[in-house]
Amino acid sequence: QVQLVESGGGSVQAGGSLRLSCTASGTTGRTYSMGWFRQMPGQGRDVVAAIDSSDGSTNYADSVKGRFTISRDNAKNALYLQMDSLKPEDTAMYYCAAGLSKLHYGGGWSLDPLYWGQGTQVTVSS
Repeated sequence: QVQLVESGGGSVQAGGSLRLSCTASGTTGRTYSMGWFRQMPGQGRDVVAAIDSSDGSTNYADSVKGRFTISRDNAKNALYLQMDSLKPEDTAMYYCAAGLSKLHYGGGWSLDPLYWGQGTQVTVSS
């Protein structure tokens, strides 16, 4: 019943910026941990960034640390990904996901997705 819809993708030159948005519906008052994944052609879907449902803690893939910022607005039921200093290797289909926080032994956590958006294409040219 949960539906996620992404927007904000597009084509930019290297060094440019984009802001992705994801709007959730059908959550029936439940707050999920959320995140962004991306998938390059012929490759698997990898996590880019995630944000916890309760304390707002975040984690990022090493490749985007310092360049991307994940945030959420619970009042609007929205998730955002601010992408700065974009590189050609950031080119991918980006997917919004909602799910549960999985606590790791020894510390740390990761997002266990339950729901996925349809994806939005990001293309970065050199």
